[in-house]
Amino acid sequence: MKCPGWIVKLSYMLDLRRLQVLRAVVTSGSVTAAATNLGYTPSAISQQIAALEKEAGVALMERVGRGVQPTAAGLLLTEHAAIISKQVSEAETALADLRAGRTGRLAIRYFATAGAALVPPALARLRRDHPGVQVDLKLFDPEDPLPEVVQGRADLAIVVHPRQIIPPGIQFTHLLDDPYRAVLPRGHRLASKRVIDLADLADEPWVGNEWPSGPCLQIIYDACGAAGFTPNVVVESEDYTNAQGFVAAGLGVSLIPVMGLVNQHPGVVVRRIRHPEPIRVINVAVRETSIGQPALMSLIEALRDAAAGAR
Repeated sequence: MKCPGWIVKLSYMLDLRRLQVLRAVVTSGSVTAAATNLGYTPSAISQQIAALEKEAGVALMERVGRGVQPTAAGLLLTEHAAIISKQVSEAETALADLRAGRTGRLAIRYFATAGAALVPPALARLRRDHPGVQVDLKLFDPEDPLPEVVQGRADLAIVVHPRQIIPPGIQFTHLLDDPYRAVLPRGHRLASKRVIDLADLADEPWVGNEWPSGPCLQIIYDACGAAGFTPNVVVESEDYTNAQGFVAAGLGVSLIPVMGLVNQHPGVVVRRIRHPEPIRVINVAVRETSIGQPALMSLIEALRDAAAGAR
């Protein structure tokens, strides 16, 4: 039976503890029996009923011979006291389940390469350990998913973000460092080298792999700036797979992180870079107020284990 809206409002005016005392008197059959069952004195029970009658503005019990019986108002409140008690108990159980991570909802935001390597095994473990938790999973690429957490629309985001620039109220957990590699056409003049100085690519045509631009593109431009040049991007591509196809066709060179080279194109060669070596730092971002939630902490641990396996 659903508790009507008016009785919910009434519960704020009436003392819930006194409602339960009234219920005990009615269901026990007498003040004395209720006092025995609740561990109170009969006088204390009578005082609670009197106070409840004052709050309700109507008589709740009436004398019949040497005993008492509920009035129509007393029977009405007794019925709804049972409803309220049941709903409070259900709310307490639901809250306990939420605190323990048995139920709830987690909103997760991620970018594509993290989704392929880290998210699937972590979510499989979360489902096994917390089967009652619902997951809202969305891809943000090339957009930075961090604002989703900052603005409260997500509980967790996998981000590429400088660790020294952390918004207030946000906590980062480091997952892994993902270094970039030079991707060259087979037969390129630098293909015979094991390690390439980034400055050696200054005069090459470049194939972009992030369009529109996102946080990873800035890492490349900062590294090239440190090496003394700005890359001459002649082809724009939206992802690492397409970029490798353009490189294999001889249209330019590209920088792609290791996690983006899981499916390497047969027409390219991949070489390490130095002076400097661009690295994207991959973190988990959560709000500090969320730290301690069992399901969330379990997911972070699962992502860390997945990242350890991806190194």
